[in-house]
Amino acid sequence: MRIGVLAVQGDFREHAQALRELGADAVEVRRPEQLEGLDALIIPGGESTTIRMLMRELCLETAVRERVAQGFPVLGTCAGLIVLAKRVDGKAAEGLSALDADVRRNAFGRQVDSFEENLRVAGLGDEPLRAVFIRAPLVESVDEGVDVLARLEDGRIVGVRQGSVVGVAFHPELTPDRRLHQYFLDLVAAQEPIASSSG
Repeated sequence: MRIGVLAVQGDFREHAQALRELGADAVEVRRPEQLEGLDALIIPGGESTTIRMLMRELCLETAVRERVAQGFPVLGTCAGLIVLAKRVDGKAAEGLSALDADVRRNAFGRQVDSFEENLRVAGLGDEPLRAVFIRAPLVESVDEGVDVLARLEDGRIVGVRQGSVVGVAFHPELTPDRRLHQYFLDLVAAQEPIASSSG
């Protein structure tokens, strides 16, 4: 299985390492042609505005959006969740518009307000996942067709899935627990093969 990791900014190396530990072929993606032959894509944490700007400059935004419309699986973590959302901070988002959700940037404050919490994540079994939140976003609401995967103890949403698109507000690549990456690989394996676009 060949999984791309968007490698324009952020902690893409940690995601690539997690994928390799699980036996997947991790491919760093910086140009549209590097999407060819991939089974899925991970958009890592980092700075969402910078990631969106670089994706646009490198002509990746349109290429990824077209693939997502065809069912191409994508996992977005932290900033990647923001890039996937249709609405950010109450406004229509510039980005991939792949998740019918309202996301608020930096919902928990500054870097010094980072925290960890044990989460129960749908599809990962009964054992809680230790989740790392760093300048994290929050999903404020979801539309019909979006499944909630994880909530904080106070009920706020920090993980969602819409079809083959998964978004989480935390950093699963920063702990040794690989269950979320395995969940995504299992989702990818269950997808019907997607024909390569001719354009």
